[in-house]
Amino acid sequence: MGIGASAHEAYVPAEGRESQNGHATAGLNGHSAAHLNGGDAEAEGEVAVAAARRLTRGRVLVLNASYEPLNVCTVRRALVLLLKEKAEVLEHGDGVLRSETMRLDCPEVIRLISFVRVPRDIHRRRITRKAVLARDGWTCQYCGSSKPSLTVDHVIPRSRGGESVWENIVASCAPCNRKKGNRLPQEIRMHPRRHPRPPGPTVFIRIAAPRTPEAWEPYLLAA
Repeated sequence: MGIGASAHEAYVPAEGRESQNGHATAGLNGHSAAHLNGGDAEAEGEVAVAAARRLTRGRVLVLNASYEPLNVCTVRRALVLLLKEKAEVLEHGDGVLRSETMRLDCPEVIRLISFVRVPRDIHRRRITRKAVLARDGWTCQYCGSSKPSLTVDHVIPRSRGGESVWENIVASCAPCNRKKGNRLPQEIRMHPRRHPRPPGPTVFIRIAAPRTPEAWEPYLLAA
């Protein structure tokens, strides 16, 4: 069974759905439709549809064939890849998706069958405050504090010829930012704790899904 324009309907759980002859199947609470009036059956069907929508909008970690994290997609997109045999499931999450003919556990981590070449043009990755802070572990690169009001700093100030590139931008707390001002690191003896560099894909994955499921961690940490 493919997933096309009717994909949303195909993965509505069997519970709470009405069949074509107008009779409802078993509801979510286990009671048969015989014990429900028309209004209750209709309401329960709507609950089932809403639950299916939430499940298919869930997040799935996508790995390359080499197990390198690539991106995050919806459960619905992951199911398309699985049914077309373009991916395999490595980890299952909570929830079950049912159709008239099959039952599928919600995927949480999938791996592509064929290797996908990823462009390595790092300069095309947009530099954002959130991405810089995530790359630097939400820690000031000058004093090591993890204050909530972190900002970003140009290691070589723009007024001194510094560029807005990954290699010249670090996370900084406000006090360190003010202290450094427009001076060079050697002038004030304030050097970043780590040499700034372009972030790997895991940084953007964590931004896309701030609450990463536990099942993702081994694959993200190994990257």
